[in-house]
Amino acid sequence: MLRKYPESVLLIVVAVLLFLMGAMSGAKADCFEGIGCTDSDYFSRKELKTLSCQNLWHVRNRIYDENGDCFKTKRGRANFSNAGCKYWNEAAVPLNAYERRNVQTIRSVERWKGCD
Repeated sequence: MLRKYPESVLLIVVAVLLFLMGAMSGAKADCFEGIGCTDSDYFSRKELKTLSCQNLWHVRNRIYDENGDCFKTKRGRANFSNAGCKYWNEAAVPLNAYERRNVQTIRSVERWKGCD
């Protein structure tokens, strides 16, 4: 037999459960001051040109990390965890339109700057 609880208690329980489900959903996009959020803003070349090669590399690879890329290089593994990674082939990593464009723009700026 179920014990009856006040409606307010049930609403609090449901709210907590929904919050926990959202926290565990894997959505973990980063937002960077001056350029925007990786999954919901288009980065501008002008703003990206102000970043160092190291920071461009980090932002680009953070996009892949957020989406389950498994890093194979020593540098990638040193900067990002492969815990929970899903894709060993970078081309298979599912990116939304913002992320795809941001990776392309970052790579373009990296080439322009002569980054390694």
